[in-house]
Amino acid sequence: MTKARVTIRDVAAQAGVSHQTVSRVINNNERVLPETRARVLKAIAKLDYHPNAMARSMAEGRSRTLACIAPNLTDYTFASLISGAEIEARKHGYFWLSASAADSDTFAELVSELVTSRRVEGLMVINPYADDRQHHLPEDFPLAFAGARPREGETNSVALDDVNAAYEATKHLLTLGHRQIGMITGPMGEDAAQDRCLGYEKALQEYGISSADELIVKGDWMPRSGYDSLMHLAQAGQMPGAIFAQNDLMAAGILRATRDLGLDLPRDLSVIGIDDIPLAPFLAPPLTTLHQDFLLIGREAARLLIRSVKEPDAPRRQLRLPVELIVRRSTAVAENGN
Repeated sequence: MTKARVTIRDVAAQAGVSHQTVSRVINNNERVLPETRARVLKAIAKLDYHPNAMARSMAEGRSRTLACIAPNLTDYTFASLISGAEIEARKHGYFWLSASAADSDTFAELVSELVTSRRVEGLMVINPYADDRQHHLPEDFPLAFAGARPREGETNSVALDDVNAAYEATKHLLTLGHRQIGMITGPMGEDAAQDRCLGYEKALQEYGISSADELIVKGDWMPRSGYDSLMHLAQAGQMPGAIFAQNDLMAAGILRATRDLGLDLPRDLSVIGIDDIPLAPFLAPPLTTLHQDFLLIGREAARLLIRSVKEPDAPRRQLRLPVELIVRRSTAVAENGN
């Protein structure tokens, strides 16, 4: 038989007070005599009463709910960021809602529904510059970016140090003796892709090498673009000795293309990516990559968001998290200086 849930009125009867008094004690209202407060707290402990979180939120005139809007909820990166944020939100007693907006119009509708109506107290945004959605960001409202930096202003944000990540990836290939290093970029309208280009060029410049446009191919973060990019380089007769793919999914496509081209990895081509997705150690060959902690990025973004909810005047922060080089078997010492 299921045990009946203890209510606030049960506590009031046990303590010999009104249920309004119990509510005041629960909400730390100062208008309660010390002896009455002690009696209510004793009754709460005896009955093992747990206040309903939603009821308390409504009584406080707050939703205690945070939300995240991402381009989709299936992408591994987005899902991991959201998972980390939700863990942090729950730790602080907040509910968490996640929604997807494939385009800026849907994003604007969600902002209106969630923010304008005050259904949520704060909003985390993933990939705010995917299209024109940045023009629909709420003003004077707790906001945080996860996995992206603000282009202007001082919005809370947590992201990978993309410049340094690309620098370390390219430098790893350079230290192996590679001098002809290609790059497959993400969509160039996104800050991450632009910053990773800067890191790539910075490493080449340190070794006195100029980047070659014919070795740089634009991708879209997906495996197919990595595959097609390598095929394009092969057909153009521009096959480099090493390739930096700006994320692991494109690197996976490159590895598949090398097999179709009959190349021997890493003897004929060294490949490095960024992200260290769970699949990376199981690719053929296992992928050398730069590890980034998506869960930590999500948690830190949620932490900054909650801080803004609780302290509206607190300074906004922009955090850049470091990466860790994970060397596997997709990279090797260059032969003939390629």
